[in-house]
Amino acid sequence: MLNFSKTKIILIYLTFLLISFFSFSNFTKTDNILFQKKINLGLDLQGGSYLLLEVDSSSIEKRRLQSRVIPLKKELNKNSITFNNFLISDYNIKFKINKGDIDKFKKIFEKKNDNQFNIFLPNYNSFELDYKISNNEININLSKQGIINLQTAAVDQSIEIVRRRIDETGTKEPSILKRGSNRILVELPGLKNPERIKDLLGKTAELSFRLVTKDKGEFGSEKLLIQGTDEEILVSKRIILSGENLIDAQPRYDNLNNQPIVAFSLDRLGSQRFGQVTSKNIGKRLAIILDDEAISAPVIKDSITGGNGTISGDFTFQSATDLALLLRSGALPTPLTVVEERTVGPDLGQDSIEAGVVSLLIGFLLVIIFMITKYKIFGLIANLALISNLLMLLGILTVLEATLTLPGIAGIILTVGMAVDANVLIFERIKEELRKNNSNIQAFDLGFKRSIVTILDANITTLIASTILFIFGSGPVKGFAVTLSIGLITTLFSAYYISRHLISSVLFRNKEKKLFI
Repeated sequence: MLNFSKTKIILIYLTFLLISFFSFSNFTKTDNILFQKKINLGLDLQGGSYLLLEVDSSSIEKRRLQSRVIPLKKELNKNSITFNNFLISDYNIKFKINKGDIDKFKKIFEKKNDNQFNIFLPNYNSFELDYKISNNEININLSKQGIINLQTAAVDQSIEIVRRRIDETGTKEPSILKRGSNRILVELPGLKNPERIKDLLGKTAELSFRLVTKDKGEFGSEKLLIQGTDEEILVSKRIILSGENLIDAQPRYDNLNNQPIVAFSLDRLGSQRFGQVTSKNIGKRLAIILDDEAISAPVIKDSITGGNGTISGDFTFQSATDLALLLRSGALPTPLTVVEERTVGPDLGQDSIEAGVVSLLIGFLLVIIFMITKYKIFGLIANLALISNLLMLLGILTVLEATLTLPGIAGIILTVGMAVDANVLIFERIKEELRKNNSNIQAFDLGFKRSIVTILDANITTLIASTILFIFGSGPVKGFAVTLSIGLITTLFSAYYISRHLISSVLFRNKEKKLFI
């Protein structure tokens, strides 16, 4: 148990040096590639902004229900079901059918396979739509499970688009998490002014190209005001092209008047459609609409077949950059509302860091003093193992580029206690073996062997608890779980290998001496 081969010794200290090496990159300011990785400070340590966003899925529920109208009518006609008094509202579809067709309607409505208008949701064992029948009148609405499915999909998609938009701004280490059924938590460490982010996240960024018209037309029309002007235009409701066909968008300067513009490129389908529309409507105006607001309405001077175009308007370069960012990241499925906002100042974050560091130093010094007083030279060895443990912990956190929060610091402090606890268990077990008049080597060997089971039990149960915290916790709780879990692993390594090797070195040099710990 106390014997170490040269290969084993080399592997132990090589592992220690390799992991600990990375911890020093947190204390250096250099562009050296070896020191690029660092531990990031969380919102509570370096200050920043906290936003809680709410996803309003009512608009997507309306769109989903209305999108089922045409497939429903096709299915009714296909099955020779006569219907009349067809009414469509925001939350239901109503129509009347003959009494003899009710059973036929129920059959096609509840068909699980190849149902074009009422999708079966296997996760909920339910259909997306529900219905009620009263006096031959059918009332169709979204089912409870259908609404939950839409909300879940909307939140998940919104999280992905929010992440894209924030990443594009260059904000480092944002934390974007789902909260409850319809809320998204956004933490932005280091960001002191969240106004631009709020503005970016507050826009749905639903882009469409529509023709300017003079009458209502076949698809209907609506009046819109061109951004930055007093000009009102009548725009057809027919969408020629949407943001789904957009591949890329970048801010540029117009070569003619040196004004900021947004250059965009379309996919193959979008290029074909755009080319056809611009070829047939030369001389007409094409409105570029973002979130029901007309950005501009230029005249089509020639057919645009290359799939590339520009959006001009009353832009600054910053607003052109933001618009390009919104278009690149895609449209949100539904609007987001800021329901809570907090800003943590850098002074408060610095106070938290200082308080955490002071508490860590005080705890560390008290442990060192206690161990040396209680166990003499072996207490000193335990302290060396403790220092190596902390260096490895910092090294692993650095390699992972983890975000350190105040609870994370608490996890490090707890690791110090756990590391000492392992050594105390070993030394007290050795004392028991010495009382049995065992030789020094035999007492130390049995002490390590018989205490390792207890140490493993204690650390593994704590590791299980910290894993559960990581899985079910969020934000700072996860930070605490991560530092504690890594600390437990480094504790076992430092106690079982480094501490044991140093003790065996001292012991074999003093075989004949009476050792007391």
